[in-house]
Order: sequence, then structure tokens, then C-alpha cells
Amino acid sequence: MVNRLKEKLMRGETTYGIWITTNSTDIAEALSMLDFDWMLIDMEHAPLTIGDVHRIIQVIDEDKVTPIVRVPWNDFVQIKQVLDVGAMGIMVPWINNRRQAEEAVRAIRYPPRGIRGYGPRRAAKYGLKLKEYLENVERDLMLIAQIETREAYENINEIIMVDGVDALFIGPYDLATSLGHIGNPQHREVQEVINGILKICIERGKPIGIYSSIEYAEKYRDMGFKMIALGSEINALISLFNRELSKLKGNTVRK
Repeated sequence: MVNRLKEKLMRGETTYGIWITTNSTDIAEALSMLDFDWMLIDMEHAPLTIGDVHRIIQVIDEDKVTPIVRVPWNDFVQIKQVLDVGAMGIMVPWINNRRQAEEAVRAIRYPPRGIRGYGPRRAAKYGLKLKEYLENVERDLMLIAQIETREAYENINEIIMVDGVDALFIGPYDLATSLGHIGNPQHREVQEVINGILKICIERGKPIGIYSSIEYAEKYRDMGFKMIALGSEINALISLFNRELSKLKGNTVRK
């Protein structure tokens, strides 16, 4: 168990990932053969069960691509289940203050540091690598706190200081909604807040990521973001065929 993503972020490298929102193991496996650094399996907004997550992680080559799961909520039971099937990173949505960040840290750690129940199952290769897993789990597990609200922005300094939060990640659409600009993350105020969060993270040496699209990926890379999501697999699929069908039929691209 070696978390390649965590190692790259500690070296200051820029990494690229993709959101997995369908339960197709074929699509997940095919995408994992590309040069992504990480893949995020989304349980918050996609209809994915713990069984789906289990099967998707099984087809990802962990030596190349780090599997991350965004849990539906900051809930230690859900986090425990996701870790036991082999997630190497957990993204927790809606982290708004120090207390919530500390709760997330406790959820992914075994006692005495945390409250995670014992039973790593597939994470320890069904017991075949139990000793190795237990020796390295503290080092290799990764916690990503998602920053999505005005409150989180106002409390950003205290969230960053929580020991065990390895990276922050901006959810631009929820952030835009919280700021009163639903559906418009490119609004000037939203971009000002994003820049403010980024500036603080760079000053504190905390890796930060953002949900992007291929269109804005270079911009975010040049700004200094270290985890850049190139959208989701379903969005990429729709975008490709929407564009090509529009060319063939001479129609306007649907939005």
C-alpha cells in the first residue's frame, strides 16, 4: 500500500483526476489505464452504493492510480465502510469549521488517534497483507476536506491547521451557490473567494485542488492548484458526442 497521490502532493507536483459517477467497471477500468494520477468515486451526488464502490476499486490499478472516494457525508460509519473496501483517500464534503475537520480525521484513523472500527477486509487484501496494511495505514491514508461554502471560507485558517487534513478541495458549484450565484462558478465574487482560498493554502503549504473541466484545467494549473479534476466520465462522454453530432447535423451544441 503506497499512496502515490499523497507522495506526489508532498513533492509539490500537480496531479490530475476524474470523477467516477456511474457503476460501470468497464469505464472505470479503461480510464484507469490512462495517465490519471487519481480517480474519485462519487457517493455524494452519484447513485453509487458501497457495493458499487467495492467493484470499481477492484478494477483500478492502485500502483498507478490512487482511488479516492467522496463519501455522502461526514459520517464515520460510511467512511469506515469505504476504507475497508480499499479506498486510499477520502474526500469529505461540506467541511465548514475546525470541529468538522477534526471529526473527519478521527473517522479515518484507528484508536487511539481516531474511532475507526477494526476490519480492513479488502483494504488488507483479505488478510494476506494485514501486517503491511496496519504498519502503513497511518502514513498512506489521505483525508481531503472539501471547501464549499462561505462559512468554510471564513474558517479556512482553522481548517488548514487541523492535523490530519492532508489537502483541501474546492467545490466551485456549491461555493457559487453558497455565495448566491447558483450555476455560475465563474462569477467575479466566486472567483475572488477561490483565489483567496488558494492564496492561503499556498502560503501555508497545504495542497489544494478544484473540480474543473478540460476547458479550465490549464488555468487552474497555472494558478497553483495541485489536484485538478477534469470533470466526470459521464460529462466527457456527453460532451464528446454532443459536439460531434452537432458538427455532423449542423446543429447548435446543446448546453
